[in-house]
Amino acid sequence: MVKQSEETGELRPLIETHNHEFHGGGRATGSATFSLIFSTLVAVSGSYVFGTAIGYSSPSEAGIMTDLDLTVSEYSVFGSILTVGAMIGAIVSGKLADYIGRRGTMGFAEIFCLLGWFLIAFSKAVWWLDIGRLLVGFGMGVISYVVPVFIAEITPKELRGAFTTVHQLMICFGVSLTWLIGAFVNWRTLALIGAIPSVIQLVGLPFTPESPRWLTKNGQGLDCEDALQRLRGMNKDISAEVLEIQEYTELLKQLPEPSVLDLFQRQYARSLIVGLGLMVLQQFGGVNGIAFYVTSLFTSAGFSGNIGTIALAAVQIPMTALGVVLMDVSGRRPLLMISAAGTCLGSLCLALSFLFKDLQLWRSGSPTMALAGVLVFSGSFSLGMGAIPWVIMSEIFPINMKGLAGSLVTLVSWLGSWIVSYSFNFLFNWSSTGIFFIFSSICGFTVLFVAKFVPETKGRTLEEIQAAMNPLSTKS
Repeated sequence: MVKQSEETGELRPLIETHNHEFHGGGRATGSATFSLIFSTLVAVSGSYVFGTAIGYSSPSEAGIMTDLDLTVSEYSVFGSILTVGAMIGAIVSGKLADYIGRRGTMGFAEIFCLLGWFLIAFSKAVWWLDIGRLLVGFGMGVISYVVPVFIAEITPKELRGAFTTVHQLMICFGVSLTWLIGAFVNWRTLALIGAIPSVIQLVGLPFTPESPRWLTKNGQGLDCEDALQRLRGMNKDISAEVLEIQEYTELLKQLPEPSVLDLFQRQYARSLIVGLGLMVLQQFGGVNGIAFYVTSLFTSAGFSGNIGTIALAAVQIPMTALGVVLMDVSGRRPLLMISAAGTCLGSLCLALSFLFKDLQLWRSGSPTMALAGVLVFSGSFSLGMGAIPWVIMSEIFPINMKGLAGSLVTLVSWLGSWIVSYSFNFLFNWSSTGIFFIFSSICGFTVLFVAKFVPETKGRTLEEIQAAMNPLSTKS
């Protein structure tokens, strides 16, 4: 029977892990080996590409609109078509990762990103821009699924939260540095700079081991042991971890090949509610409306776009780094609730600043309040809401359903991102106050959702989490 504490959301798995005795060597523990760190850095090079793509549209807006004579509507299409490509990438990401492996999928995605950046950099017409942005978006959609899944599958449970959060840290670096660099270079050069991390990942992937869990699932047991030994260190006894992975995988192999409809069976209901719910609330909290158009947002509020962008970059990076440190200390749930509460406060400050501006009240203070609102929102989002939904998504689905479920969750995330990024300019022109009151309300509801539905997954193996979240799927 699965039990859950009402206060902490702690899971007690149906399938208990085994305590094996060892002779010679110690049990594989949560140590960060060179191979593990190198593999993670190669993987999150793709996350950096993700960040550059999100950050690109804000500093490039004025240059592209002037050079190619774009209207606001045409530029909104350019900004938001990234998420259309990401939705297409999300649809195929799970199947790709299941069929060609986690490494092969990352390499496949980067080829599309490279092509996209080159098309943008050498654009002579609007349709070049849009096709390039669409290709980069496709690569992003694949990367957004496969990178956190790969990192979660190669790291020991003691380090999984922190290492998986590096995905969000590198997205943050990509966004922030793109904003900063974009203040000093033109949009074509900025696109070429965005292609550099794609090359780094393509060069590094042949030297990284494949996910041991994917290897076991595909009947490559010896390769699984070799990969796990490299990741844990040559002197570590990995027999218990190998046995747990093999036992769980064999149990899942007894189940029929899953279909999309199988995702909606009762045994996966809780995982699906948590995974989809977090992604919907993450996107409709307004993050991409702010990230895609932050420079024009500051200008509308009466604040310097360049100064505001630099301040935002200075806040995002340390807050994301703090989230990495706290992930496996405080746990997922508390950090997520604090982060959501902070985004609620930040959106409220933005709403009030535009309300004061519309009413011609506190003219000297409303621009500063807008800056404070953006900084609080982005800093709070970077602390937890940016990373934790992806961490939890990579943890809660059993490996036989991970491809389908991951594709669906990632698709929903990018669909929400497209809706927000495309409609933001129009909604902002409709009511700059109203749109941020809506975002604030959604962020406040997120706190309640996490408290009610999201479990604590800190310090548990993937097999323990999945057995507890989906008990009927693992009954023999």
